[in-house]
Amino acid sequence: MFDEKINLLKEDIVRSTCDLIKIPSVLSTSSNPSMPFGKNCNMALEHILELGKQLGFRTKNVDGYCGYIEFGEGNETLGIIGHLDVVPEGENWTYPPFSATIANGNIYGRGAIDDKGPVIASLYAMKIVMDNCNVNKRVRLILGLNEENDWKCIEYYKKHEEIPSFGFSPDADFPCIYAEKALLSTYLSIPYDANDKINIIDIDCNNNAINVVPKFCKITLSVDHSISADTVVHNLEVIVEHSSFKIDIEKENNNIILTSYGISAHAAHPDLGKNAISPILMVLYELFNMYSIQNELIDYCYQNIGLEHDGKKLGINVEDESGALTLNVAQFDLKDNKLVIGMNLRIPIHTSIDWVKERFTSSIISFIQVQFSGEKKALYVSKENWLIKTLCNVFQKETGLDATPIAIGGATYARAFPNFVSFGANMPGSKDMCHQVDEFISIDNLILSTKIYANAIYELIKR
Repeated sequence: MFDEKINLLKEDIVRSTCDLIKIPSVLSTSSNPSMPFGKNCNMALEHILELGKQLGFRTKNVDGYCGYIEFGEGNETLGIIGHLDVVPEGENWTYPPFSATIANGNIYGRGAIDDKGPVIASLYAMKIVMDNCNVNKRVRLILGLNEENDWKCIEYYKKHEEIPSFGFSPDADFPCIYAEKALLSTYLSIPYDANDKINIIDIDCNNNAINVVPKFCKITLSVDHSISADTVVHNLEVIVEHSSFKIDIEKENNNIILTSYGISAHAAHPDLGKNAISPILMVLYELFNMYSIQNELIDYCYQNIGLEHDGKKLGINVEDESGALTLNVAQFDLKDNKLVIGMNLRIPIHTSIDWVKERFTSSIISFIQVQFSGEKKALYVSKENWLIKTLCNVFQKETGLDATPIAIGGATYARAFPNFVSFGANMPGSKDMCHQVDEFISIDNLILSTKIYANAIYELIKR
């Protein structure tokens, strides 16, 4: 219905997407109350609100926590909720992660698909509908700044602003998401004093986010003068060789540095990545056993988690229509004389979060402390719901592709409000580049998404 008009805006859509990607909107600490998530996240918000004004919309900055762009009149509000914050860029990109490089028909950059490209597609879809249709509802694009962490932006919005009547989030996959797994982060810790023959003195995992499969982990060990550091290096080389892990071993005086390399991926799909922390834990377990060093936390992880990403060893390898439970060992840290391991779980929709917690706590020995955070209940909407059916029909008409709704392990902003689901923008059959190195969005899919969103907005507001 709007194809020709959107084709005329292609250059504007691409340029606006690139401009937004170039802002490195990673969460940072801030002492400025008007920038609770840091200068760059605030810059991204102000940038897109200014773009919204230029396109003819009403806009509001909600105290630096979030913002919205809106048009239309009426008692009902169609909400579209996306986010402007991104995960850290990582290393070894082909193009600089905030350069928004255009190559091979793609726009490369952190946030290209998660979620800046889809947000821009939604904005221009709103522009097309606003300029070409009579509407009896309001349409509001809500822009979060803390989605990749703990959703404080949306908590603030819900306390101070109107809750939309219904809507979608352009932060997942087409054709439409009817179910999202529950989320739970688990942190295991023990006090740690460096008083053994071999001690961990430093851990560097590049500040890996809890919802990302870690691609890098470096551990520095100190070796007591009572034993030979060269012998320890030799023993480590034997352990690593037998394990086939990709771990480099270096000796600096009486310190030994172990560096593990993996492949980054979203924690919702840990099987698509290669975890850099788990092999380090396995090697440390073997080494410490060889020298009769007891470390309850590493022992626990070896015996109960290992290299698994599905909870088999813990007895929580449950599965239903939304998929299997997944477990991502995401963080390993030594801070304030405490050794900490953080894990992120994606729990099938029909499995109780409390049951999963009980499995953890019942397996923990007294030396280990366990804390839970980041808990989010599963989302489930019937496939027969009018919102699901409308969005799937729009997708099928615009693409000709199968429009059967799907379930995912990711957690999207659709959980923020009732009567919301996730809708795009990753196309069926496309590799999910969310949180990965060389993240990109295809320009063709960016424009196609804009067309799909414009038609979806039109169908939803004429209802």
